[in-house]
Amino acid sequence: MKRILAFAASAVALSGCTTAQAPPVIATQTVIASDDRAAPDTMRWLYGSGEAAGASIQTWRQIADYAIAVSRQRRVPQSVPLGLPDAPGGVGTPSCMADDGTTKPFAAVFDVDETVLLNTGYEYWQALSGKPFDIDEWTEWANEGAGIAKPVPGAVTGLKRLREAGIAVIFNTNRNSDTAAGTIAAIEAAGTGPAVHLENLFLRGDDTMGSRKDGRRARIAAQYCVIAMAGDNLGDFADVFNADEGAIAARRAAVARGQYAQLWGNGWFLMPNPVYGAWQEGTIGEVFPPETRWKPSPSDAPVIMDGQ
Repeated sequence: MKRILAFAASAVALSGCTTAQAPPVIATQTVIASDDRAAPDTMRWLYGSGEAAGASIQTWRQIADYAIAVSRQRRVPQSVPLGLPDAPGGVGTPSCMADDGTTKPFAAVFDVDETVLLNTGYEYWQALSGKPFDIDEWTEWANEGAGIAKPVPGAVTGLKRLREAGIAVIFNTNRNSDTAAGTIAAIEAAGTGPAVHLENLFLRGDDTMGSRKDGRRARIAAQYCVIAMAGDNLGDFADVFNADEGAIAARRAAVARGQYAQLWGNGWFLMPNPVYGAWQEGTIGEVFPPETRWKPSPSDAPVIMDGQ
């Protein structure tokens, strides 16, 4: 999960003040909408639709089926490629053999927000208030959301199957490390735990790489043979994908072609999240390259202001 931070600012111009009298204090407040107002389409889909629930259950079933099948193969295990700081191209495949010649235990690595947990409480507040993302409000939610944050459909069953098959469940999230207690409480209240900080839960601030997860992935891979990873953002798999989020066409091409294209559903599993993420970039011209464009005949087409 990755949040795009948006900040709004307003200014009040004071004029005609010819005396030393203090300017009037202008109160500001957030205008709260009614529950009857239409929710944003993206939130309707992810948090309210049966289609989203079906897609999530389907993905979680695929994750468990895949990882369990790999764990039962009668051959030397192979880790999935994952972002490693020193790997060529930013993606490497670490060995599943420990220094003493034994095989590392199997693990599956998961992002938390909108992969394991749905942040319904915080997103309700955003939909109701219309406010942009606020780090202080998000931190408050991360500390207090246990019992309100629900599991992503399919997550409880999927994680249970993995653990019963002897596959360790590791959480790697960009929630800040100062929310560790609240994050653990939310994971366990949703029935997706257990979670223990720095054992099977890693957070932003656990190393010096900030929101980049490659360092944490390297730490996990030193101890485990990672046979599956899942998240809702490309950075949940390798930091190289989010190195230049403004390179719209190049980022999409990197995912959809070549070696990376072979990994989706084959060790890497992407959860649907149309509400927020690194994908929130791109002009019309960037999203629709010339070879993909179409316009109706001139008599039916609206006037387009193109600056010419």
